[in-house]
Amino acid sequence: MRSLLLLLLLVAGLATPALGGPAPWYWWFSRDAPNRICWQTSPGDGWVREPQPFRDARCRDRL
Repeated sequence: MRSLLLLLLLVAGLATPALGGPAPWYWWFSRDAPNRICWQTSPGDGWVREPQPFRDARCRDRL
C-alpha cells in the first residue's frame, strides 16, 4: 500500500511540468525590407525581434 502511494506521488510530480502555457508571440522585423511578421521563433537571419511579447498569433494582446 505504501509503495502504491509513493508511485502515485511520483507520477503526480512528473505530470506537473505538463501544465505549462503556450510560447509567446513576437513581431519580427526584416533588416533588408520593410516587412514584419508575427512569429513565435526566429524566421532566420536578417530578422530582429521586438522585445514585447504577445498572447495571440495576430500580435494584438500584449502579455
